[in-house]
Amino acid sequence: MNWKRLLVAKMACALVILGVFGTALACTGIRLVANNGETVYGRSMEWGAFDLQSRVAIIPRGYPFTGTTPDGHNGKRWIAKYGFVGLDMLGKDIYGDGMNENGLAVGLFYHPGYAEYEKYDSEQAENTITAVDVVAFLLTQFATIDEVKRAMQGVRVVPVVEEALGIPVQAHWMITDSTGTAIVIEYLGGELHIFENPLGVITNAPAFDWHLINLSNYVNLSPVALPPLQMGSMDFAPLGAGSGMIGLPGDFTPPSRFVRAVAWTQTARPLANANETVYETFRILDNFNLPLGSAEGSGSVGSDVPDMRSSTIWTTAWDLSGRKLYFHTQHNRRVRKVDVDRLDFSGESIRHIQMDEEKQQDIKNLTP
Repeated sequence: MNWKRLLVAKMACALVILGVFGTALACTGIRLVANNGETVYGRSMEWGAFDLQSRVAIIPRGYPFTGTTPDGHNGKRWIAKYGFVGLDMLGKDIYGDGMNENGLAVGLFYHPGYAEYEKYDSEQAENTITAVDVVAFLLTQFATIDEVKRAMQGVRVVPVVEEALGIPVQAHWMITDSTGTAIVIEYLGGELHIFENPLGVITNAPAFDWHLINLSNYVNLSPVALPPLQMGSMDFAPLGAGSGMIGLPGDFTPPSRFVRAVAWTQTARPLANANETVYETFRILDNFNLPLGSAEGSGSVGSDVPDMRSSTIWTTAWDLSGRKLYFHTQHNRRVRKVDVDRLDFSGESIRHIQMDEEKQQDIKNLTP
């Protein structure tokens, strides 16, 4: 099968998955670096079928982990060298996003139709984990991108069915450290691929290197307005601001979101420090908010999902230099903060903080 046929087959598989689950698989991740070198990684979490019931989890140093295999909890065993803060999912100790006490951040992003892990070998179970173990494995064991690269060469990641989905979680990961260095980890055709990510952007399918090639279709985009044009005896001028971005794709597909995320991050205003960078991160990610029923496709659950207000469940901004978590949720867009440097990472158990004390918008009344 040539690469064109393979791409068509993969895209067809992705469409089938979207139809089966009828949900928005539209997470977008970005990284911004301030003029003083302070780095912020942020992402949106889209999932339109049901609430992931995420909590802020505080994982202490010394906490024991066991990787999952198709045979059960008999995979790789490790002890947390570093404490980390993560956002969990499904009420389980599995994490979609997180940062450790060294300022290393890892985000899990859905990769439907393309993620194909290594085959399970029971004789290598003691060195095996699955997709939902990767975030915790990296955050508890490593401080730098170089350490992550070396470690992923020595661990096996295999498919394990997630009960809530009925299939293995198909994922890829963006990893960023406090220097601003970022990589993307993918499993394609059963093999590990590690991509440098100098633009600091990630979405979903297809493969990461395809997204980079696709950017060549948009080299005409510019934050600067187009100049007036004379044709014959007539003069034509742009109708308003933004004409340099004509052609920027506005739909919710992963390729279009990737292009938009690159356009907005690469043309962001100069940022003095982490505080301004956090603000800009949220401003950019607000461009990717998904209302319920807006992008799920045919056969979807629609816009009436109990206890859900949006397909964008939460949005994070992680200050990797100052080691702080900022977030807002589908229920309350007030930004909240967890100061990771002030947390006590001793202890024997995982602690949790509810993301929403009340599932309603916090509104300040200014009426005199």
